[in-house]
Amino acid sequence: MLKVNEELCIGCGVCAAQCPFSAIEIVNGCAVIGDSCTLCGACVESCDVAALSMEGTEKSVQVDLASWAGVWVFSEFRQGTLASVALELLGAGRRLADRRGVQLSAVLIGHETGDAAKTLIAHGADTVFRFDHEKLLHFSEDIYASILTDLVREHRPEIVLAGATAIGRSFIPGVATTLNAGLTADCTALDIRDEDGALMQTRPAFGGNIMATIVCPSSRPQMATVRPRVMKSLEFDDARVGQIVDVEPTPALLQSRIRVLEEVMAKGSNVNIQEADILVSGGRGLENPKGFELLKKLADTLGANISASRAVVDAGWIPYPHQVGQTGKTVAPKLYIACGISGAVQHVAGMQSSETIVAINRDSHATIFDVADFGIVGDLYEVIPKLINKIEEYRRS
Repeated sequence: MLKVNEELCIGCGVCAAQCPFSAIEIVNGCAVIGDSCTLCGACVESCDVAALSMEGTEKSVQVDLASWAGVWVFSEFRQGTLASVALELLGAGRRLADRRGVQLSAVLIGHETGDAAKTLIAHGADTVFRFDHEKLLHFSEDIYASILTDLVREHRPEIVLAGATAIGRSFIPGVATTLNAGLTADCTALDIRDEDGALMQTRPAFGGNIMATIVCPSSRPQMATVRPRVMKSLEFDDARVGQIVDVEPTPALLQSRIRVLEEVMAKGSNVNIQEADILVSGGRGLENPKGFELLKKLADTLGANISASRAVVDAGWIPYPHQVGQTGKTVAPKLYIACGISGAVQHVAGMQSSETIVAINRDSHATIFDVADFGIVGDLYEVIPKLINKIEEYRRS
């Protein structure tokens, strides 16, 4: 239990400010603990005069953990559409929820969301908490954080997942901080530990050289952001039945210190290599930026998009939106053609989920061949023109 030493307490209010559940009040110059206390320990850590202490917490924390149940997915909705990662996370969330024997819920925040909630149910959600308000037309970091934090406090899910997108990365850490919850960023795998039901969150570490699995055994909710295109969405099932709960955000939740004047699509933002079925990717083996002209001819022949390794992006040969890898984008096309790419672990981490990988490299010992389904050893400037000719001949026949 949480105890207050009235002789030491100076009534400064720091503990009340740090409490994520507003369970502490300052009454007559002393801290008073309310019934909503979850024994998270945030107040104890913040008390400079050591007036707060935890006693016999092991048993109490176990009881508290049991009061959190359910798997939630923040379902990103922007510019009138659901982000593909939302559906991917529902696929992963469905598996986790079934392992835990709990409900899978989606949180939808936006304006004029249309049939998005029904789509989420068709892809695996049991319940959709829908916030549809004109003030939610544009993404606002503090409003989204306030809404999700308030909802989590009310319903107490044990797991909260979000995409590791620009939006997810910007506000989910703030939610975790406010809730005093553990958060693992940029995960590539999720699982449940059998002995205690803890969420096992796996992500690359040390530049992708090792995979670290992280657990948060003594705090709830367990939170993770997940890379797009690493999870598989479930098939759309129009027959699935779920509950849509429309929630009207209070005026306090809609207060923001940010005023959005205008949304402008950045140059190159239309380069969506994560949605491409075929990618032709270039690396340092191109030797110069003009090599991408040849790759573009192959891409046009195949109806493909162009992507690249970090080395050529850093060299300024092609813009960052094309970058695949640990510090770029994770892709999973039906066909990935790696041209002049050695196969560094950081790059492989971003494309190894591709259905078919073809590697073209003059170094027969290049590590890219270890993950490739088909390998061609040779000068790409000789191989690719012949490949283009063969494709064109096949189409004419």
